[in-house]
Amino acid sequence: MSVLKEVRFAPEQPASELPMNIWLDDGDTAVDVIDALALSPFATGAQPWARTATLERVRAGAPLMPSGGTLVRAAREEDGRDSRLVTGEGWTLRVIRYKSRAATVSVTAVSEELARSVVEETIKDAAEPVPESEHVEMGFWWHGGHGSRRSGRPITTSRWPDVRGNYARALHEPLSRLMSLTPDDVHGRLLLLHGPPGTGKTTLLRTLAHEWRSWCQVDCVLDPERLFSSPGYLMEVAVGSESDESGEKWRLLVLEDCDELIRNGAKEATGQGLSRLLNLTDGLLGQGRDVLVAITTNEDLARLHPAVVRPGRCLAQLEVGALPYEEAAAWLGGAEGVPATGATLAELFALRDGVARRAAQDASTGLYL
Repeated sequence: MSVLKEVRFAPEQPASELPMNIWLDDGDTAVDVIDALALSPFATGAQPWARTATLERVRAGAPLMPSGGTLVRAAREEDGRDSRLVTGEGWTLRVIRYKSRAATVSVTAVSEELARSVVEETIKDAAEPVPESEHVEMGFWWHGGHGSRRSGRPITTSRWPDVRGNYARALHEPLSRLMSLTPDDVHGRLLLLHGPPGTGKTTLLRTLAHEWRSWCQVDCVLDPERLFSSPGYLMEVAVGSESDESGEKWRLLVLEDCDELIRNGAKEATGQGLSRLLNLTDGLLGQGRDVLVAITTNEDLARLHPAVVRPGRCLAQLEVGALPYEEAAAWLGGAEGVPATGATLAELFALRDGVARRAAQDASTGLYL
């Protein structure tokens, strides 16, 4: 005869849904231990509700700790990352603060309402307000040991009329058309800016972020070679989540100095990287979301892969070069030091600063000569 025995667990002693074991070796850090301890109540089922929030521009004095919490673990790494584990009645909180002033707050709790309230109390008034309108919020993506991350930063930008004079007159009309673009005008998903270093390509992208701010979120990928070698990373950056606050906006992904990815012969050198880039700009992946890709390169157009520059793929394809001699002299307010072949924007700023320094030196020594 068999006997069935029913075992009931009191609320304070929930059934273990998933055994929790932790193996540590000399490659693990104190932060890894905190990560494991923070997940333990959720894995075992003791605290089955979880919520996470990310913050930018965290105030230096923000405690990121609710009342009634007890700090049980704290670790700080050389890169400035600070990780803390806080517990309270029915909840566990993990807080990671980054040197960039970003933070991640994760809570597990015995109820959904408790998890939500702990997160809300932790992050209340912790972040500084978004800067005034002369700044534009730009995202920065990178992939590290803890997966892909995005950090938003306010960047200083300029209006197109304010920087127009930094570029050759031959570029004014096509650049003006680009700056005034709207979603209805988008034909082609790739924006290609090529030309020598110091000609102002990055400044153009910052200006574009300002001019398109009402309809397009600009994100800069810091490790583009990693982006196109990792399908998971690419999907997260390019497609994102439907719950993103910027989900209704287009997204412009900025990839700077991607010579290896798009030059002729890139497919042999980078494997699937070029194919994934092309798929993002006009393949099935690009249809998953309204995504544009801006690439800057120092390569000559003739040396780029023909698939990148084929007609119909590029929203704009612009060569950003040096200012011709007369325009450079006019920009500088004089021809002194301007090469006969013209000068890049960086060279003009260097010449201007040099003239200013010499003038200051003359003024300071004039009384003694």
